[in-house]
Amino acid sequence: MQAATSTVDPAEVAKFEAMAAEWWDPHGKFRPLHMMNPVRLDYITRQVAAEFGRDLAAPTPFAGLRILDIGCGGGLLSEPMARLGAAVVGADAAERNIPVARLHAEEQGLAIDYRHTTAEALAAAGEIFDVVLAMEIVEHVADPQAFLSTCRDLMKPGGLLIASTLNRNAKSFMMAIVGAEWVMRWLPKGTHDWARFITPDELAGFLRGAGLDPVDRKGFVFNPVSWAWGMSDRDLSVNYVMASVRRA
Repeated sequence: MQAATSTVDPAEVAKFEAMAAEWWDPHGKFRPLHMMNPVRLDYITRQVAAEFGRDLAAPTPFAGLRILDIGCGGGLLSEPMARLGAAVVGADAAERNIPVARLHAEEQGLAIDYRHTTAEALAAAGEIFDVVLAMEIVEHVADPQAFLSTCRDLMKPGGLLIASTLNRNAKSFMMAIVGAEWVMRWLPKGTHDWARFITPDELAGFLRGAGLDPVDRKGFVFNPVSWAWGMSDRDLSVNYVMASVRRA
């Protein structure tokens, strides 16, 4: 069920519904996310642990935290958050993603609350979270400012939002569109729209406009020699992530 003011773009949702069955195939259409997932998880877990004073060496360091994974897809991030002890709600506007995510979580013995819904519907229902993950979704919504404002409404005071997206420049076009879609064919052509990519300064402005305080940013950088992703303090030229806090 979607709120009347939903920022969901039906055309973008349709792209991911068409690929729903492949979420857990590391060699399928979501191969780039599987490859990037370790570095994404490293960033997320470090930010959450720092913000909430948690020891990542503990068996379930995120116990007692409620986390929303908005645009959860097949659950590539929801599952590790649940393993770390968090109470996880995985939400996606693409209906076909949800049974895929539920089935995989059940097979792994994980209790995750997966829902076919939107950020706006969750906010209208009064849902509230310690952490909101908005990973690789901002560039797919119809109105990034409205979407991030809704994310803010879903956060407790002191809550943490972690959002990742793609920078908009010539390099990102060559890497994310030409390289990933046209040459390597990791993703179907048209998965991304370069015009929707968001620069780090634009994202920081959207976050501040939503009443959030950006506190950290890092780049996710692909190394073609090691064929692996790493994290960079300086290189935000293609994929990057930003953490922000709701102060009040």
